[in-house]
Order: sequence, then structure tokens, then C-alpha cells
Amino acid sequence: MDHKRIKRIYARVYGRVQGVAFREYTRREAVRLGLSGWVRNLSDGTVEVLFEGTEAQTGLLLSWLAIGSPFSQVTRVESNEESPLGETGPFSIR
Repeated sequence: MDHKRIKRIYARVYGRVQGVAFREYTRREAVRLGLSGWVRNLSDGTVEVLFEGTEAQTGLLLSWLAIGSPFSQVTRVESNEESPLGETGPFSIR
């Protein structure tokens, strides 16, 4: 398995994930892991996350998303791997 291969992951996080600083905690964790991408709230109450990094980095953020921030209650995470675009830059909140 190639841990240096870049992966792009799109994820939707369900549960009590809005109004509990979930996006900021996600941003901090993604920055700590060295990922690029973004996080944003959707009108249906879910949170959308798109990120790129190595297999190890993306796996760690996916595991973190399943647990969530201190005040969130994550019920489900759906994710899909997409073709990486090689986007770089700081992880941001949209």
C-alpha cells in the first residue's frame, strides 16, 4: 500500500454538527494533519468536508470526523474518494 499517494475525499457528516464549533474543530484537525481543502455547513443540517492529502492523513481525518468535536454528536459519516486535483493551500471554512 502506497501511503504517499494523494487522495481526495468528499464527506458528509450527519448528527448534531452545526452550532457546536464543528467546522472550526475540523479546520484545526485538518491543519494539524497537513491537509488542504474546506468544510462548510449545508442547509439540511449536515456538514460537508472536502480534503486532500496522503492516505494516512485522509484516513486520520475520516476517523476524527466519525467522533467529531467536543460538543457535537456525529451519527453518521458518508464519504467517497474522488480523483485528486492537487489543490494546495490552507484548509478553510466556507
